Amino acid sequence: MHWLNRLPGFHRAPAGLEWAAWQRLPAILLGGTLLPLVLAGLAWWATPLGVADAADPGILRFVFIMLGVIVLHWTMVLTVAIGCAIVMLMKGPAYVADAYPLPDSDRPAGEPAAH
Repeated sequence: MHWLNRLPGFHRAPAGLEWAAWQRLPAILLGGTLLPLVLAGLAWWATPLGVADAADPGILRFVFIMLGVIVLHWTMVLTVAIGCAIVMLMKGPAYVADAYPLPDSDRPAGEPAAH
């Protein structure tokens, strides 16, 4: 007995934009993470008096904003990845479930089917 029975005669849909987006997601994730990190690092180390005075509220605010941009970017990439996975799953082969007798049918058990 097989767990998944493919629907006979079903043709898979051709790959579309979801595969192109799926393949670019690692580069998008890396680029969107590194750019704000580099900007935050440059702002932190480019303070006029060095690292000791990096507790300037403006610099700290900018660093926290960049960290927020990174977290926002990760959530957007995760959302796109989930969307791509759903589309790929839905375009995949169709499967048929095994028959399951319903205890509560439209007619009583002893009654013949009406034609």
